[in-house]
Amino acid sequence: MECLALRPRAVGELADELPISRPAVSQHLRVLKDAGLVDDEAAGTRRVYRLNPAGVSALRDQLDMFWKRTLQGFQEIVEDGEQS
Repeated sequence: MECLALRPRAVGELADELPISRPAVSQHLRVLKDAGLVDDEAAGTRRVYRLNPAGVSALRDQLDMFWKRTLQGFQEIVEDGEQS
């Protein structure tokens, strides 16, 4: 995802920058696409992948909500401990 945040890339370009094979990159991209985090389009014989801003935004919202709930839980524990 970090590589795609810089610019759209084909599988081969991503594989050249990562310590995994092209098939492994393709598998990861398929999972990210199924999750709505990346989109792809045909460019000749290649597929070019880019981040899906709506998907990334939705993921960020979920992570923010998770951390907010977690921090609220920690705060409640601390406050309960101070009142004891």
